[in-house]
Parts: sequence; structure tokens; C-alpha cells
Amino acid sequence: MTRMFELTGFQRDLLYVIAGLGRPSGQMVRREIEKHVDNVNHGRLYPNLDTLVDYGLVEKGRHDQRTNYYELAPEGRELIEQRKEWEDEYISVPAE
Repeated sequence: MTRMFELTGFQRDLLYVIAGLGRPSGQMVRREIEKHVDNVNHGRLYPNLDTLVDYGLVEKGRHDQRTNYYELAPEGRELIEQRKEWEDEYISVPAE
């Protein structure tokens, strides 16, 4: 199983965006991530999405003849949960 530390920061961000959007197209992912990262071009986005698919963290399907969608696989959700638990070990936010 792939571990969160094996992903690049950009791949981790893509995983979180996909988790938050449900079944977004690649262009939806690009638009969302560009709210936080400048110049996400085709040559950067799609190879990283394909890597997440290859790792079994994201599933790729078809909306129609031209548009793919990306969906978080159970392994991807588990990886996000494990990352959250790891972060919680080191970061605590004081209760107000």
C-alpha cells in the first residue's frame, strides 16, 4: 500500500481536492487547485492524476466521450484518514 509520505505535496493536494469534490473532471480539479496553486498546466496535472490512479488511490471513469472523472478509491480515503491521525499526533489546537 502506498503511504502518504511517498506522494509529492502536489499529489497529496490533488487527493484532498478529489475527496472534497466527489467525482470531478480533470478540469474541475484544475480549477479548484488553481485557487491555491498558480499555473497548473496539462503537463503537470494529468501525469499526477494518472500516478494517483496507478497507486490505486483514485479511480478514473468516464462522464462522456471526452470527459473523465476522478473518484477517491477506498485506499485513498484510508490514506487521508491515516494522514489525519498522524497530524493529530503532532498538532493540537487548543480548545477555546
